[in-house]
Amino acid sequence: MIAVDLGSNTLRCIVYDCEKKVFGSEYETVVRTADGLHVNKMINEKALMRIIEALHVADKKLNFSEHEVVAYTTEAARQAENSGEILKEILNQTSIKFEIISGDEEALLTAKAVKNRLDILNLSSSSFVLTDIGGGSTEIIFYSNGILTSKSFNIGIVTLSESSTNIQEMQENLEKLLVSVREFVKEYYNKVGKPQNFIQTAGTPTTIAAYLQGMNYASYDASKINGYILDKEGCQKTLQDLLKMDENERSFYAGVGREELIIAGIIIVQKLYELLEFTQAIVIDDGLREGIALSYCEKSSKSKLNR
Repeated sequence: MIAVDLGSNTLRCIVYDCEKKVFGSEYETVVRTADGLHVNKMINEKALMRIIEALHVADKKLNFSEHEVVAYTTEAARQAENSGEILKEILNQTSIKFEIISGDEEALLTAKAVKNRLDILNLSSSSFVLTDIGGGSTEIIFYSNGILTSKSFNIGIVTLSESSTNIQEMQENLEKLLVSVREFVKEYYNKVGKPQNFIQTAGTPTTIAAYLQGMNYASYDASKINGYILDKEGCQKTLQDLLKMDENERSFYAGVGREELIIAGIIIVQKLYELLEFTQAIVIDDGLREGIALSYCEKSSKSKLNR
């Protein structure tokens, strides 16, 4: 099967063999679904064209017609007033039918993928807090002895970057947005306690981890990212280095289309360390798309057993 995750910034696709339980070829590119969304509450025509073009490229690489395709989309589609029209046009142009999932389902699937990777790495933990910073939303997910508690917040690297003209304004805008996050975290800590570990997934922490290990966007290796321990000092060093670079240098490390967004992402990451009261985190590359694949195969397996 092929799992497709259309996020607010990135399109991510991956092949998964349900029987062998092995991930295969993948495709990822920046499409900026949420471009301008904070202003007009609409997914614009240019974003639509980028998505359709990206899906055609993905099809050539992964051969959609030879697999069962499960395609989900998230915060940008949840917010956009024209998401129905956009998804209908994508279906007409690519034959890929996207389903808009809730923030809760997104969190559940992401946590499933991360828990699976932690188990593979022998880094299993009875309790952790997982953050997933996307283009239009950030999910805070608590896991404690098999119980998930999560919430999705309208804080994303695309929306924060586009609504701010400089770093100071970015930090000020973020502080306002984090009020509800602080309340959620405080309530959980008071009720359950602070988790043992802090786990980070999504493009910003993985890009930081790659940069600190001497990788760039083209040489990115997920096997070296999974399990990497990222501390606050590493985040600050990466931010300072990227701010000294011009746009071309920055895109060399962060990827074309991410060169400005990565700054907003790091600022969010830094605030989450402070808010969650951690100085280091475990970085995991796996996210929603891997969770989509694992969930689909589990359901397929149960369906076969019940026949």
